[in-house]
Amino acid sequence: MINKNVIDEINAKVSEIMQNSPAKDIEKNVRVLLSGAFSRLELVTRDEFDVQQEVLQRTREKLMILEAKVTELEAQLGTNEMPESDK
Repeated sequence: MINKNVIDEINAKVSEIMQNSPAKDIEKNVRVLLSGAFSRLELVTRDEFDVQQEVLQRTREKLMILEAKVTELEAQLGTNEMPESDK
């Protein structure tokens, strides 16, 4: 079995090589590029999405209640309204 120190040394040397190589610059450039692309997409965080989803759910519930009230009022008007010929 490989000694844990050997694995740590390999990891440290690979990290050091990556820090001093062009790969690090490429990584930085890719991060900047992706950051710019994501900002242009106008993405929202998961928290913002969840808040808007809750607002939408409450709005739907209120709409259903109002639709039921309108239907009830229309039914009441329909039964209480006199026909045009009786006026």
